[in-house]
Amino acid sequence: MKYLNLYLSTAIISFFFNLASCSSVPEKSPFIHQKVFNYPVLKGKPNNPLIRIEIEGSETLKTATAFKLNLGNTPLSNLKTVHIFYSGPDSTFVDTLQFGKSMNPGKLISVKGIQELSKVKNYFWISCELSEQVDMLSKVNVSLEYVEIDHQKLTPLNIAANNEFRLGVAVRQQGEDDVHTYRIPGLTSTKKGTLLAVYDVRRDSGRDLQGNMDIGLSRSIDGGANWEPMKIVLDMGEWGGLPQKFNGVSDACILVDDNSGDIYIAGLWMHGVINEHGIWQENLTKESKAWNHQWRNKGSQPGSGVKETSQFLIVKSTDDGKTWGDPINLTSMCKDPKWWLWAPAPGHGITLEDGTLVFPTQGRDENGLPFSNITYSKDEGKTWKTSNPAYENTTECIAVQLNDGSIMLNMRNNRNRDEKGNKNGRAIAVTSDLGETWTEHETSCNALIEPVCMASIHKHEFNDDQGNKKKVLFFSNPNSKHARHKQTIKVSFDDGLTWPSNYWIELDEGHGAGYSCITSIDKTTIGILYEGSQAQMTFQKVDISSIVKAL
Repeated sequence: MKYLNLYLSTAIISFFFNLASCSSVPEKSPFIHQKVFNYPVLKGKPNNPLIRIEIEGSETLKTATAFKLNLGNTPLSNLKTVHIFYSGPDSTFVDTLQFGKSMNPGKLISVKGIQELSKVKNYFWISCELSEQVDMLSKVNVSLEYVEIDHQKLTPLNIAANNEFRLGVAVRQQGEDDVHTYRIPGLTSTKKGTLLAVYDVRRDSGRDLQGNMDIGLSRSIDGGANWEPMKIVLDMGEWGGLPQKFNGVSDACILVDDNSGDIYIAGLWMHGVINEHGIWQENLTKESKAWNHQWRNKGSQPGSGVKETSQFLIVKSTDDGKTWGDPINLTSMCKDPKWWLWAPAPGHGITLEDGTLVFPTQGRDENGLPFSNITYSKDEGKTWKTSNPAYENTTECIAVQLNDGSIMLNMRNNRNRDEKGNKNGRAIAVTSDLGETWTEHETSCNALIEPVCMASIHKHEFNDDQGNKKKVLFFSNPNSKHARHKQTIKVSFDDGLTWPSNYWIELDEGHGAGYSCITSIDKTTIGILYEGSQAQMTFQKVDISSIVKAL
């Protein structure tokens, strides 16, 4: 009896000890790791990945039954639901197999389910969906308290370095409105404060011209929180009796006349196909497979006719972007007939202090070599003139007026395809005579790295506490020499001479197509539309109050 009582006492103590262990502070597990990705959390997407949890396979860890999450200081009204997805041994985000149920937001959330664990690798993703009405300048904060596995509460071995996520809007996503791909963003603010976003509507595939594509526009009257349905503003239809896939329009650039309020959109139109020998193809039909590109071989040629060269079109709005006029063809007016190509550079144009309207443009010279330049109007858009090339072996560019009145042109530099060392950098040139002559800037090819990609530069004006007008430059591109990822905004306080790294803002570390365009929303906020990792047309509003106060 004495031994029986001792046995029962030991069993009871062991039971309560195990019970206490199960409800005690979770233990760190060498089998569990977490990684936070700097991805934007976008309104319009049902599933936004936040944190990836990796559970290594083992003989001891069998079944995951719960995840405890802490939403910290997240405004709960911003969130609609929180989810967890299981992607098995695949480390990429997959939202096909959900763990447990979607949960309503709360400071602490326990998501319960049952998932048998593999003996190799197991990946779970914490995800969320935003509410329809969100504070665009707030952030989502989430951390993992523990994972319950086989009745044990285990925390990751590593602590996430940063678990705050910026918000944004998925303005356009692949497949939306039956469109295969949205590409090539432009963004501007009108005199009335309306945001206008333009982009390629590539209906059948993601490749460049030639193809069935038009220029689309999205409009926001509340600072980018909500966007009106897409409208098509440049569409050449079946012009000339050819199907739409042989009348594509691409590479939009949008420009606001800061004096009149009129708005212009430029786009490049290809009619038919000019083959690699420079010959326009006859008798094309819907079944024809012919394809060429204005930048490839002899895909665009000298002259100004529609069967000789790609065409430069503009459309105009006088009612804040609500309606648009018919296309006007500027090719004969502006293109040097020796050039193989003259085209818009995507993004936005500018109004100079004297009222001159400036589009950034690009082309191919009489030898077919690429260059960048500007095209301008001094009579409120009635007539236009294109400048001399600013730089050779460059393409997509964007212009900004400096404090001394000169124009700086920031250019995609084809040399960087081979240069990944210290010489990697955007090409930069300056003109004081509307492009008759150009001077290479001291920061050219060394200050702003790139993976050879379109970028944006924008002058932001504001008043300091004493009412004095101040100006800074903002620049955005993939901050990499090698790949289109790490979408980053940089700032210069000295007209582009320096870009101090302590003011850089990384918006999206993931891979995307990389193009971007910045505009001012008000004195302390800017907006950016870019081709990100989470949506093909991603919009974010960025609070720059701390940056402008640095002045």
